[in-house]
Amino acid sequence: MSTLVYTESSLDPAYAVYDHVLPAGEGWIHEIKLGQTFRILDLEGNQAVDTLFYNAHDLTDRYSAQDTIREQGGIYLTTGTKLMSSEGHVLLTITADTCGRHDTIGGACAAESNQVRYAIEKRPMHSCRDTFLKTIAHSGHGVTKCDITHNINFFMNVPVTPAGGLSFEDGVSAGGAYVEMRAEMDVLCLISNCPQLNNPCNAYNPTPVRLLIWD
Repeated sequence: MSTLVYTESSLDPAYAVYDHVLPAGEGWIHEIKLGQTFRILDLEGNQAVDTLFYNAHDLTDRYSAQDTIREQGGIYLTTGTKLMSSEGHVLLTITADTCGRHDTIGGACAAESNQVRYAIEKRPMHSCRDTFLKTIAHSGHGVTKCDITHNINFFMNVPVTPAGGLSFEDGVSAGGAYVEMRAEMDVLCLISNCPQLNNPCNAYNPTPVRLLIWD
């Protein structure tokens, strides 16, 4: 288990150029410009925020869990982590984090994984993959199903066991916790605010999150 790292931000929400509350289970897609700072705020605690980032000018150049883990020599994301792209570029740098760490291994829930992990009858339940697909279908940004790759789970606690397995545990986030990132290029952000009801990633109670951007 890694040590949690906490770093606060000096940015004031009153001066944000963008401020949006995203309901539980809903999707969001938005461009973040080079040099802007993006904050995801966990309003009530333990909410998992499944997130993908793309080079806004080349969607094939997108967040890579493998390159990010290799570059930093660790599996958890926190202050100082550079979110690397599949082409070796830095998409964003985490500049503040009051949760302590974030998962980049567990992936997004889907109808298929819900059946395998929990029960066949879970197939009709809403999932993050469904939300990703619904969001890109009406976005106009050119993102397709083939562009939905391995995502970050902000605020989610997925420890790796000594044997190399994964376990979904109670979250380490609290209400008001946030993670903040500086865009190192123009990036497109795609979010599914997780609707998962089957594991403790969001305390079995999906809740809204707040999304802010500063120039």
